[in-house]
Amino acid sequence: MISLVYKEVNAFFNNIIGYLILTVFLVAMGMVVWVFPDTSVLEYGFADLEALFVYTPYVFAFLVPAITMRMIAEEKKTGTWELLMTSPLKPHQLVLAKYFAGLLVLTFSLVPSLLYYFSVYQLGAPIGNIDSAGFFGSFFGIIMIGAVFTGIGLFSSSLTDNQITAFVLGVFLCFVFYFGFMGLISLFDTSQWAVLIEQVSLSYHYENLSRGVIDSGDLYFFITWIVVMIVFTTLMVRRK
Repeated sequence: MISLVYKEVNAFFNNIIGYLILTVFLVAMGMVVWVFPDTSVLEYGFADLEALFVYTPYVFAFLVPAITMRMIAEEKKTGTWELLMTSPLKPHQLVLAKYFAGLLVLTFSLVPSLLYYFSVYQLGAPIGNIDSAGFFGSFFGIIMIGAVFTGIGLFSSSLTDNQITAFVLGVFLCFVFYFGFMGLISLFDTSQWAVLIEQVSLSYHYENLSRGVIDSGDLYFFITWIVVMIVFTTLMVRRK
């Protein structure tokens, strides 16, 4: 199983498209933090990285499906999936290996963003005048959002043998799960339905983590979504 994780990560970084995807992500996030006037820390005048974590889920909705789109779809298209199915690994182990590979690649892409924290830390007056708890809470929250999106992207890849179709489907589902539920709240005003929809929204629990407090309820929520996506992907793999 570990060898399969290594194979997937190695395949991603052996492809120029993989580096292109990560470069686009880092450039986009760098422009949000330092360049765009409406979000730039230099224009804002406060040692705060809120804009980074507000816009990262939007970028993740495209980045994560781009990472996961080939993991199962391409295997099925080239015929190597049948070869994997004859290995000693069980279907859920194959799915877990690919999931952890996608999550590992995503984590690699987030590590350079820590440089933004240390830069703003030095720019604070006095030095270190930054909400560190809020930053690391948001950083942990964005990893959890990425973990859920990885599960969604992998599930989308299991539905088809076409990478582009898997990418488009993954982007659509990521937007629905993150932004769709919050959009429904406006239809129910302050009714009990609005409260229920809010509780199942990824953005609601992500905002809770961004306050710097890691609550067990929010953590269980993300873990539940991850498990559900892995189970659905495993069922699709077994069915086919």
